[in-house]
Amino acid sequence: MKRIFILSLMVFLSFSRLAAQGMPVYDNTNFLALGQQLIESAKQTSQLLQTVRFLQEQKERIEQVSQVIQQLKTVREIISNYEELYTTVRSDLQEILNSPYIHGDEVTIISESFNTLMDTALEDLQFMQDLLTSNYLEMTDAERLSILEAQRKRSREMIQEISLKKKRYQHIIEFRQVKESINGRPAKY
Repeated sequence: MKRIFILSLMVFLSFSRLAAQGMPVYDNTNFLALGQQLIESAKQTSQLLQTVRFLQEQKERIEQVSQVIQQLKTVREIISNYEELYTTVRSDLQEILNSPYIHGDEVTIISESFNTLMDTALEDLQFMQDLLTSNYLEMTDAERLSILEAQRKRSREMIQEISLKKKRYQHIIEFRQVKESINGRPAKY
């Protein structure tokens, strides 16, 4: 009996040990570390969102600056076109008007056609100045840029028109020179 008792005690103790070895022990340090990591990631996410907002604002500012630079380039080209127009009119008009092959009544017609172009150019420059300096039109930069692009195209057309007029009057002068040389040669019969 003693033997059975000892044997049953040993069996009982061996089974109780097995059950005690498999019992998990709860450790809340892992849970606390996970909570701290979640809080830290929320902070980082909020910082990332602030960075994204900041970058979007900077992108909008860069686009605005880019539009202003484009406007300035367009204005510079328009002014350059009008300067070329002015120098062409000033130098070539004098050359044409001083030619002995241009008649007196043609001088006023030629002068008026060139003056009309110059008046139009001055009005365009005044409009461009009003467009850029005052905000009474309440336009966006894109609308201003489209108007400036149209003015640039118009200034190029004016330069082409003045060049065509100049060539036309030079051809008239050359034709009259040839006509005079043909009419002025001695007849050989």
